[in-house]
Amino acid sequence: YVYIPFQLASLAFACYLWTADNLSWLGIDGGLSLASKIGLALSIGVMGGIGINTAHELGHKKDELERWLSKITLAQTFYGHFYIEHNRGHHVRVSTPEDPASARFGESFWTFLPRSVWGSLRSSWELEKARMERLDKSVWSIHNDVLNAWLMSVVLYAALVAGFGWEVLPFLVIQAVYGFSLLETVNYLEHYGLLRQKTASGRYERCAPA
Repeated sequence: YVYIPFQLASLAFACYLWTADNLSWLGIDGGLSLASKIGLALSIGVMGGIGINTAHELGHKKDELERWLSKITLAQTFYGHFYIEHNRGHHVRVSTPEDPASARFGESFWTFLPRSVWGSLRSSWELEKARMERLDKSVWSIHNDVLNAWLMSVVLYAALVAGFGWEVLPFLVIQAVYGFSLLETVNYLEHYGLLRQKTASGRYERCAPA
């Protein structure tokens, strides 16, 4: 719980640092240099990556507040669909060819990264689309957890742009991409080369320490 306000406050403060043209109170003549801005974006991207880990824990809880906090924490990296894909997709299909977040044996990280990003996005949308159809609701409803999670990112980014100007957009993009790339690095390392075999029934074997 404590991490979330610090995460959002750090994001807002970084937007100020990125756009400020007078940081003399920090002993800086003028604003940040290009190298400092890139370093700032990567540093905040790390916080966003850790935020995804926080969201991962909250997303596994049953309490409705904690589930909403999970999506709020994912807003910084614009990765709200992780809330759906991780719990209802990845946990079911981990270490199978159907799981975009499981790296194949011999697959490089740079091949895995776009496959996992786009595959997870597509999977989360299909999962939520099926859920909305079961509820006899439009997929474009605010009750669609992919859409309402993305909407949180849109509102957050719009507020930061309104407060600090359009020049903050490159910062937001860099930190978001770096943040979710850290998650995908973890996915790559944790599941690399693991492959569950199919049983005689045609189902995959259960996950085991092996």
